[in-house]
Amino acid sequence: MAASSLCSSFTTKAWSNAQSSSSSGCRRKHHKTVTLAGFLRGDFQLLHTTSFPASGSRARRGRRRRSGAVASLGGLLGGIFKGTDTGESTRQQYAATVNVINGLEREISALSDSELRDRTFALRERAQQGQTLDSLLPEAFAVVREASKRVLGLRPFDVQLIGGMVLHKGEIAEMRTGEGKTLVAILPAYLNALTGKGVHVVTVNDYLARRDCEWVGQVPRFLGLKVGLIQQNMTSEQRKENYLCDITYVTNSELGFDYLRDNLATSVEELVVRGFNYCIIDEVDSILIDEARTPLIISGPAEKPSDRYYKAAKIAAAFERDIHYTVDEKQKTVLLSEQGYEDAEEILNVKDLYDPREQWASYILNAIKAKELFLRDVNYITRGKEVLIVDEFTGRVMQGRRWSDGLHQAVEAKEGLPIQNETVTLASISYQNFFLQFPKLCGMTGTAATESTEFESIYKLKVTIVPTNKPMIRKDESDVVFRATSGKWRAVVVEISRMHKTGRPVLVGTTSVEQSDSLSEQLKEAGIPHEVLNAKPENVEREAEIVAQSGRLGAVTIATNMAGRGTDIILGGNAEFMARLKLREILMPRVVKPDDGVYVSIKKPLPKKTWK
Repeated sequence: MAASSLCSSFTTKAWSNAQSSSSSGCRRKHHKTVTLAGFLRGDFQLLHTTSFPASGSRARRGRRRRSGAVASLGGLLGGIFKGTDTGESTRQQYAATVNVINGLEREISALSDSELRDRTFALRERAQQGQTLDSLLPEAFAVVREASKRVLGLRPFDVQLIGGMVLHKGEIAEMRTGEGKTLVAILPAYLNALTGKGVHVVTVNDYLARRDCEWVGQVPRFLGLKVGLIQQNMTSEQRKENYLCDITYVTNSELGFDYLRDNLATSVEELVVRGFNYCIIDEVDSILIDEARTPLIISGPAEKPSDRYYKAAKIAAAFERDIHYTVDEKQKTVLLSEQGYEDAEEILNVKDLYDPREQWASYILNAIKAKELFLRDVNYITRGKEVLIVDEFTGRVMQGRRWSDGLHQAVEAKEGLPIQNETVTLASISYQNFFLQFPKLCGMTGTAATESTEFESIYKLKVTIVPTNKPMIRKDESDVVFRATSGKWRAVVVEISRMHKTGRPVLVGTTSVEQSDSLSEQLKEAGIPHEVLNAKPENVEREAEIVAQSGRLGAVTIATNMAGRGTDIILGGNAEFMARLKLREILMPRVVKPDDGVYVSIKKPLPKKTWK
């Protein structure tokens, strides 16, 4: 991403700075002792070793010992970071196949559009006759490259061909940000769709699935393949139709829940997901590592809600942390103390809080969890009389999803909202167990090498680093650590103001709705115009517009992790997108049939580079 970026991280990358400050400090007569307390007070001589004045032979021996220690540390760090893989070995490994594909380019480019489409049918017939996909790969990739040139105006680079081959092998391709992963995916998707068994391209949210399907999905459509899209509000009939396409774009959650619903189906006619064959996961580290153990749960209605949730919420509000209960934020658990146990029994006038006939303990514990661990504008937002969950990984509202085991009802009671019916779990599966069912699985991301051990041990997936098309020229600055959050945000506002005055577009990453709104207020006070992108409905509706224009001169955009995955920010802004957006707003009411909402085909206008 070329736009300037700020991050609210508390980590630091100051090894080199520390070593240089340490070595310069050793040349001074007076050595400064830096303790942890001193560091937290603001002594930012990071990793500076504690030293004391010495003289004579003791000093010489001390210097030898210190130099040995530094050498050992340097050797250790050198062993860890030595020989960072830039992907050149991967380039050499696939060079011969890339040359074959490039050799076919002149022949393929001479074909007419209809002749190019005919190649798809010829390749599909050869695949069904028993030819291996590996043998068809050079021609298939050459066909897709030519189609991409004609439809999108983009010719996949050699490194993108390599990325496609890595994915076809069933490996994880680590490709740097901006290297065109979205375009890469259509190469192996097209090749593996020739078998007629279907391909799933999985993304992290509905917006990216729709964007990719509408954009790069044009290429396989042009070549005669059917491309489907699964969105949250689709009916079972629409889902079934789209899953039967050659290539289907879908989010990880929609695919997982459709699988669970199929397992609850009572007849074959109710099934919507076709058999698993080949799956390409975009942002694979987010889905297979970060969310690996996240359970997908389908619940059914149980008993009517009880007034006990409101009573428990009042008790939790009156109780004090570390007096009536303790909280383990890492494990997301709470535990009543002896005093809390006794006070709760006294308030409720019961003899045993854990009496299975009353189950007051679960109500009280859920109410305390709702108070301490589930925060508004962080874990959820309220809309009308509803509590809507915010996905911690994507920053998006999870419409229609509810926490189980009475927790959602406890949050509703805390907020004073109407309590909806309780639920009982009908089916559940984790992402890890779900994706292991695919016979052929692969993925792509910009950050996979650090999790290569986990990918190999859990999923048997090798991580391959794909070289960049051009040398990396971005400069990564060291992180800055602050002892207080207030100081950090003041510094962020100052830095935003400094860059805004120079005209540089700025993207500010926050971790919650609450943080983004708080920073927005500070920027308003500083008189800095900006846009906010978070899970609130008024912002989500303008998501595409905000992202499209966040690269404009002087633009300042505050975003939660909604914009952290798959977001393409174009420096100078995306004038063509805004033109199409305005045209869609004007023309769509005229081209949608009111009865069934079927879109009429419209010839795509020539690209417009300005909009007034």
